[in-house]
Amino acid sequence: MNEGKFSGKAEIYTKFRPTYPDVFIDYLYSEVGFNALSVIADIGAGTGIFSGLLAKRDSLVICIEPNDDMMIVAKENLAGFKNCVFVKASAENTTLDDNSVDFITVAQAFHWFDSAKFKIECKRILKNRSKVALIWNSRDNSQDLTIENAKINKKFCPNFKGFAGGSEENPQAYADFFKNGHCDFRVFKNDLLFDKESFIGRNLSGSYAPKKGFENYDEYVEEIQKLFYKYSKNGLLTVNNITRSYIGEV
Repeated sequence: MNEGKFSGKAEIYTKFRPTYPDVFIDYLYSEVGFNALSVIADIGAGTGIFSGLLAKRDSLVICIEPNDDMMIVAKENLAGFKNCVFVKASAENTTLDDNSVDFITVAQAFHWFDSAKFKIECKRILKNRSKVALIWNSRDNSQDLTIENAKINKKFCPNFKGFAGGSEENPQAYADFFKNGHCDFRVFKNDLLFDKESFIGRNLSGSYAPKKGFENYDEYVEEIQKLFYKYSKNGLLTVNNITRSYIGEV
């Protein structure tokens, strides 16, 4: 049960979490088969960052999110889209009808799911031969900045398991989830540019990061700020980042 991991973090999450590159969304609509008539279940929708990119392409987007705080902000962020529907439910029990969606997307959330139960739910709600897209924004773990950032997180954040929840990048790690172990694995460059406020905010938006008023909060922010000053130039800092996706039938 991971529904509460982002309680109290919705505002900072929606303000400082990165979006996804246009070229990736183009790939979904030009190669994968997404279109304006698609019914898409965006599961673990959070504050609606990824849902909004799909809604802009006129698809019907069903935003599935179990956390109340995140859902409230998602509804605010996506209020201008009549093609967004909101359902408070878990990934393993979406409450959607059988064979009712064309695609399932999971952005930055699959590592929180019970993958075996989620696979069963995907097979239940997807139409025949439809696909699931697992998506992450991931830092370049070979960058000195990211290596030092991870060390700070390990020191101050007991629940830190690695960026993106410690999710594996090798497609073979998801072989048990996809049908016949096959998925289309793609990587898209998505480097991120931060000022001091947004770099600190991005780090605080992690589920593992201490909340304001909690133990280690001030010390953590101080160390993240020092890291920013060490690597920034002219008040800006570039974090090497990629968007990676794994798409296939289940």
